[in-house]
Amino acid sequence: MREVLQCSKSQLNQMQKTYAPFTVTTPNGAIFRAKKNGITITAYRSGKVMFQGNNTTAESKIWQPSAISKEPTNKSTESAGLPADFANWSVIGSDEVGTGSYFGPLTVAAVYVDNSHLEQVRQLGIQDSKKVTDPEIIRMAKQLITFLPYHVVNLMPTKYNQLMQHYNQGQLKALCHNLALQTVLNKISPTKPDGILIDQFVAPATYYRYLKGQPNIISQNVYFKIKGEQAHLAVAAASIIARYVSLIAMDQLTEQAKITLPIGAGNAVDQIAAKLLREGHSLDQFAKLHFANTAKAKKLAQRYH
Repeated sequence: MREVLQCSKSQLNQMQKTYAPFTVTTPNGAIFRAKKNGITITAYRSGKVMFQGNNTTAESKIWQPSAISKEPTNKSTESAGLPADFANWSVIGSDEVGTGSYFGPLTVAAVYVDNSHLEQVRQLGIQDSKKVTDPEIIRMAKQLITFLPYHVVNLMPTKYNQLMQHYNQGQLKALCHNLALQTVLNKISPTKPDGILIDQFVAPATYYRYLKGQPNIISQNVYFKIKGEQAHLAVAAASIIARYVSLIAMDQLTEQAKITLPIGAGNAVDQIAAKLLREGHSLDQFAKLHFANTAKAKKLAQRYH
């Protein structure tokens, strides 16, 4: 059997990470090749991904909700894997910030946007939080939280580091998304959303595998979409609120450190982390210790002793 999907660049990147443990020799013209459960998966630079073997449908179906054959040409175009009118549904959206930043918390927000509030949200100029300035995020978030049911799971570094002793980061994100969604569902009960949209950070099958054993797993009418903020305003609102809470947390940590903590995980981060160590601070209260920056900072700190 053979199945072929046309995928976006971001999805190819996610596939490559997911199938990394199963990779084999990559043929010319391909990005990667993997063999998993008797199925060979080959991804090409053109965006085509070929699934070959027995029961390929089950494996390829994992990716179909977010696989795309072409980019949407306008807002009314059907989002890949979502119903044509999904943007007009009453939806709980969830998104997270902070996963790629050494300093600061992991922050996950879930927000319910009833279709009666869509225009009100739209008028605020909501978009992906990465594309707006901090003052705009603060302005929009303060308005959103006055009329939208929401919940934020904000794991400050100390708690984050404790949990990372038992989970990987993907598992931890899945747990936080599930908790945030469950809390919002409880807040709006007995109202039920038309759908739930999670800003996709891992294949759906992997997401649910991460949640295995949890007492309450939200799975009814759940959709996954890379760049989910473009598919529904609920995810965009979640992105804004998560960023707002993260900004407040970073201000608190900066005050404790008495030095501005940069975002990201680049060289500037290593320098600041080393400075904190030289001043006798524990990085546990400021940073995600499993990042490679920790070892780099320790080397830098020792160099100046």
